[in-house]
Amino acid sequence: MIRFLYPTFLWLLALLPLLALLRGRRGPVATVKYSSADIAREVARETHSRAGRWQMLLTLLALALLTVGVARPQLGHSTSTVEASGVDMILALDCSGSMEALDFKLNDEPASRLDIVKSVVSKFIDARPNDRIGLVGFAGAPYLVSPLTLDHDWLQQNLDRVKIGSVEDGTAIGSALATSVNRLRDQPSKSKIVVLLTDGQNNAGKIIPKTAAQAAKAMGVKVYTIAAGVRGEAPIPVADAFGNKRLAMARVDVDEDTLKMIASETGGKFFRATDTQSLKNIYTEIDRLEKTKHEFKKFEHHTELFAWAIVPALAVLGTSFGLSHTRFRRLP
Repeated sequence: MIRFLYPTFLWLLALLPLLALLRGRRGPVATVKYSSADIAREVARETHSRAGRWQMLLTLLALALLTVGVARPQLGHSTSTVEASGVDMILALDCSGSMEALDFKLNDEPASRLDIVKSVVSKFIDARPNDRIGLVGFAGAPYLVSPLTLDHDWLQQNLDRVKIGSVEDGTAIGSALATSVNRLRDQPSKSKIVVLLTDGQNNAGKIIPKTAAQAAKAMGVKVYTIAAGVRGEAPIPVADAFGNKRLAMARVDVDEDTLKMIASETGGKFFRATDTQSLKNIYTEIDRLEKTKHEFKKFEHHTELFAWAIVPALAVLGTSFGLSHTRFRRLP
């Protein structure tokens, strides 16, 4: 399989016919004047005088080869099968309005719950390079951020899509769990995990948490639940009638009983994160989960082929230059 690392440069090849056309329409530049056309005709019959006609073609050929070389052609070696150790895992993250609460800290500065969660989750993803991981965000309704993938660079980019206000506000724990389980339903892996983090109570969605937990159990999905936030009151940014934001203390309640029920029903575990360090410890503990093996295909290596274009291009240019400085050169 041949690919070009910079295929955009290949568009330059379209300019070469135009260059040849313009050169042909202009015609050769007269360098010697003869008193008689017969004399010029005799000169034209000389074999070495016709060699100059090839110099333009050699120049165009060299430019074409240089363009292909700059586009970086690469030869992909055969597809290889790699055995990876990991699990299929969906990370369900709450992005409701209460996740703006500033009861966590980052570098000793107050930070929102969601910012801290995304920071910890990002490092968790990096620590499990061989797992297929997907992302689901939820507030008043769940939405798919990323399907299961081994492309963790792409997964990290999509983590930024988990934002407060992406969907209507609320906390649809049951619907979020059902959506996550549905993404794992048809996967052949032996270990299927959902890590669900929330800071509220189920007050939205069409599926109750109990039903979603039973569905997860039936499909062999283990659910680890995390209750995030301090107990009691937490500072939350609120806007006044003029749009100015200020901090106000608001009561925050997490339905721990529901989260414990979900974990117990599916054979998982319940965690409580009241600060940044405890949240990090929780994901570190989850990182010690059992692992299974599955196979996936990928291209291992690519061989650079640009030299196969650059070297002939230089050779052609050298030939053209040499002809122009031998017995075939144009007269001044």
